[in-house]
Amino acid sequence: MATMLAARLHEVGTAFSIDRVEKPTPRPTDVVVRVKACGIIPNMKNVMSHWKEWYPYLPLPPFPAIFGLDAAGEVTEVGARVRDIVVGDRVYVNPGIGCGACSACRTGEFTNCDAYTFLGYFGFGEGSSTVFDEYPYAGFAQYMTAPVSSLVKLPPAVSYEEAARFGYLGTAYSGLLKSGARAGKSVLISGATGTLGVGAVVLALAMGCTQLFCIARNRSLLERLQSIDPRRIRILSVGDRPIADWVKEHTGGLGVDIFLDAIGPGAPAAVTLDGLASLRRGGRMVDIGQISEPLPIDMNRLMCSQNSVIGSLWFSLAEGQDMAAMCAAGTLDLSVFEHERFPLEKINDALSAVDQRRGGFTNVVVVHE
Repeated sequence: MATMLAARLHEVGTAFSIDRVEKPTPRPTDVVVRVKACGIIPNMKNVMSHWKEWYPYLPLPPFPAIFGLDAAGEVTEVGARVRDIVVGDRVYVNPGIGCGACSACRTGEFTNCDAYTFLGYFGFGEGSSTVFDEYPYAGFAQYMTAPVSSLVKLPPAVSYEEAARFGYLGTAYSGLLKSGARAGKSVLISGATGTLGVGAVVLALAMGCTQLFCIARNRSLLERLQSIDPRRIRILSVGDRPIADWVKEHTGGLGVDIFLDAIGPGAPAAVTLDGLASLRRGGRMVDIGQISEPLPIDMNRLMCSQNSVIGSLWFSLAEGQDMAAMCAAGTLDLSVFEHERFPLEKINDALSAVDQRRGGFTNVVVVHE
């Protein structure tokens, strides 16, 4: 029996242990990926310690579990019914998987499936238990299986470490697409220096948005963000002045076309409400963060201004392939990220390093030689 190393969590509230487990083999429509890099998401510690208490309705994989959400690597085996993917292909594994049979999946809207599941993370419904049983391997292992339908082919221009950031990048990209982001549009990005926010900034630039209003708390990180493109990026530290007043001052009193809210669960609702007030008539707000405080929204004002509030979850395989193509063309620049690499055996050190990261510019990854 062929074996490999995997970092597994044996119960909530403990650290990862490095175990030797059976190496996976592919089913007919699956591939085996030799993991080269896997991102460490800032929320992983919450999953390890508080998830069952905070979100009991979002199931975790059965323990002992292999976690690891954003994996990229090289295909080493393909199933008998796999086409167009061959051994040696460089890929990113989109961990979002639906049941494949419900009405949402049949129409290609996998993120709306009741059994939608993030491999190596958590699920969204009771049906996720079946998905976890079928795909028990994830990025914190030397090898993992994945359905061929979840693979983004990577061009040489994208390193494995950069690809391990595709989860956050894709979340921002899908949200920007829903907002109508394109050349000539103005965008307000809240939480702009965070893990989601920095990706949103470089994507909005790549998509041609001409005015970016970036708000966050850390002034030095905001200044670094502005240096990416000083002609298009304006910055404001939250609390320095009212956000809506600042935005309208630089938009002829109109407001922005798009408000992309990427702030985390601990942020106050007041920031989001001020961002909503920054929209011009007909503008759209898209939430990709995890703000947990309820929002007291004036629906009459929303109606009269024809503003939209949209929730956006994750991203599709097609959107992931879009980003790969943008990188290959040179329009999407991922060189802003600083990679902090840890071997699998040091995964618990990598989790600690996430707490010390320099905002969204730092990309903590587990790498396999």
